[in-house]
Amino acid sequence: MTASYPNLRMRRARSSSWSRALYRETVLTPADLIWPLFVTDGEGVEEPVASLPGVSRWSVDGIAARAKEAVRLGIPCLALFPNTQPGRRSDDGAEALSPDNLMCRAIKAIKDACGNDIGVLTDVALDPYTSHGQDGLLDSAGYVVNDDTVAVLVDQALNQAEAGADVIAPSDMMDGRVKAIRMALEMGGHHNVQIMSYAAKYASAFYGPFRDAVGSGGLLKGDKRSYQMDPANGEEALREVALDLAEGADSVMVKPGLPYLDIVRRVKERFEVPVFAYQVSGEYAMIEAAAAAGAGDRDALVLETLIAFKRAGCSGVLTYHAAHAARLLGA
Repeated sequence: MTASYPNLRMRRARSSSWSRALYRETVLTPADLIWPLFVTDGEGVEEPVASLPGVSRWSVDGIAARAKEAVRLGIPCLALFPNTQPGRRSDDGAEALSPDNLMCRAIKAIKDACGNDIGVLTDVALDPYTSHGQDGLLDSAGYVVNDDTVAVLVDQALNQAEAGADVIAPSDMMDGRVKAIRMALEMGGHHNVQIMSYAAKYASAFYGPFRDAVGSGGLLKGDKRSYQMDPANGEEALREVALDLAEGADSVMVKPGLPYLDIVRRVKERFEVPVFAYQVSGEYAMIEAAAAAGAGDRDALVLETLIAFKRAGCSGVLTYHAAHAARLLGA
């Protein structure tokens, strides 16, 4: 840069709204949002999640209604997470393989209601189905075993694909699961089903309200540090992403979101692939708490944080604020 003040006044471009819009480098639209939804049993059920103000668990009919709402708002994709009842949970998470489980019924309801007007992203992991709250199978010492878990995840992914899922999102962080799922999808004729891998998922303190929402928080024995990533590590995230892309992931995800924007940027610059981030439950709850305490304007906080994801390099963001943000952007 050779120009200097007063030949160059940076405020010239900021002096009016039309000019700010013209020079704006990052644009956020409803098409950048994925809306996570929690599914529960029953009919006509809406169960507010106490630790996530404004977020509810919905019965399958309610999920279908939310899908129609998302289409009206211009949100292109929903992410589903089931709240499996205790009686259907087991050590081996067998309910994940039932073609009549909450996830499969919700997928079918969305497709019946909206067809291909909206995408359905499904979580592949066993924690919503296990009685111990871990994402995989345990050995006698309580360690989450890798290869046996992967075999179950493959069957879970096929079950969801056959129900109509558009995007399989393995969130378990087992080694080798993307390759195994990709091969199974190909062999099963599901050539167009995408894999969005939770490639860099950290063992974070920000997941608490989510575990309340899916009913695994009170069940969890131990922690998940033997398979989720150490928050201190960045180079390891790049290795994880490289492996998942080589194994057949169409896109990758960084989770959590705002505390890991440096990882989003590094992944985008290194691999030049679609990168998504999950603005997780703890992040959502903090924004809601700040707004409730009068520490900031809710609408402004929501939009500013989502812009930060896009500026860092995200192709899209999973956020519980999706519907609210879409309404603000469409106003």
